[in-house]
Amino acid sequence: MNWLLVIAGAMFGAPLRYLTDRFVQSRHDSVFPWGTFAVNVTGCFVLGLLAGALPDGHLRLLLGTGLCGALTTYSTFSYETLRLTEDGARGYAVLNAAASVTCGVGAAFAGVWVGLPA
Repeated sequence: MNWLLVIAGAMFGAPLRYLTDRFVQSRHDSVFPWGTFAVNVTGCFVLGLLAGALPDGHLRLLLGTGLCGALTTYSTFSYETLRLTEDGARGYAVLNAAASVTCGVGAAFAGVWVGLPA
C-alpha cells in the first residue's frame, strides 16, 4: 500500500517539476538554472511544511516522499552545476551550489516553522 502512495504522489510531482522548470526558465535570459532552483527551493519548503504539520502516515508518504521527491531534483541540480563549470560559467556554478543549498535548507526550516501547530 505504501509504495502505491509514493507512486501516486510522484505521478503529480514529476510533471509538475518539468512544467514549472520550463515555465520559470523560459522567463529568464540567463544560463543560470532558475527553473531547477525554483522547484528545489519550493519542494524543500513544502517538505518542511509537511514535516511540521503532518504526523507520520499515509499523507506524508503521498505528498512528502511521492510528490516532493519527484518535484525536487538533486541530480539535475548537480548536472547543471557541472555544465556551468564546463561551459566556463564558474561564477554561476558556485552561485548555484551555494544558493541552492542555503535557500533549500532555509526553506525547509521555514516550512517546518510554518507547519508546526500553534
